[in-house]
Amino acid sequence: PIVIRKKSNSHGGHHGGAWKVAYADFVTALMAFFLVMWLVSQSDEVKQSVEGYFQDPVGFMKSKGQGLYDGDSSPIKSKPGKSVLSQRLQTEREMLLNARENIKVAIDNIPELAGFKDNIDMEMTPEGLRIQLIEAGSGDGSVFFDLGSARLKSHTTLLLTAIASELGTLPNSIIIEGHTDSKPFSGTYGYSNWELSADRANSARKLMASSGLRPGQIVEIRGNADKRPRYPSDPEDPRNRRVVIVVLNEDVAEQYQTELAASE
Repeated sequence: PIVIRKKSNSHGGHHGGAWKVAYADFVTALMAFFLVMWLVSQSDEVKQSVEGYFQDPVGFMKSKGQGLYDGDSSPIKSKPGKSVLSQRLQTEREMLLNARENIKVAIDNIPELAGFKDNIDMEMTPEGLRIQLIEAGSGDGSVFFDLGSARLKSHTTLLLTAIASELGTLPNSIIIEGHTDSKPFSGTYGYSNWELSADRANSARKLMASSGLRPGQIVEIRGNADKRPRYPSDPEDPRNRRVVIVVLNEDVAEQYQTELAASE
């Protein structure tokens, strides 16, 4: 006789798929937990990179390469986090403010400059610390330079030396500008306000470079003639005649160097 036996599947009900779903949820939650813990422990650069990826995955991949690291396996370069940047800017501002106060003290200690304090203006601007030597006074109107020339007066040498001694301790780059009023220059034929403003800025540069500034700290001198007046409503105002020393903050200096390199 032929005997046919059928296998019993009596235990099938105990092997459903519900436990697999529960286990998958548990593993997913555990992975998410460890991902969050990893992200919390990372630097601001990595956090910003992850944020950038999830906000715009396509644009991030195009601009950054493959994921969190570039093709050369080196960490991506990104701007500092807001808190880091804010702290750096605040530290730099305090450093420039401290330099301004030190210069004021130095000027107060030079008797020869007692009568010229109203002609020295120092202020913080978006560029950095701006020091202006305003060439407007009584008599012939000359304060820091001989009339109609770029020759420094003796007390100007003392002033610029004091300024250079303080600024030379800073890491910041410096630009020196020369400005005039709009009255036509009546000196040597062919010598105009353009030449006068540039020569006065250069005279200040030479003195300061030899009196305390670091080599290469001055990155540019500018002769602006009457094109950037201090008092635009009255371009002939003698207070428009001035030499300006600009101590650049780090961000402005970096932007300046980038623009300079692009123009070459």
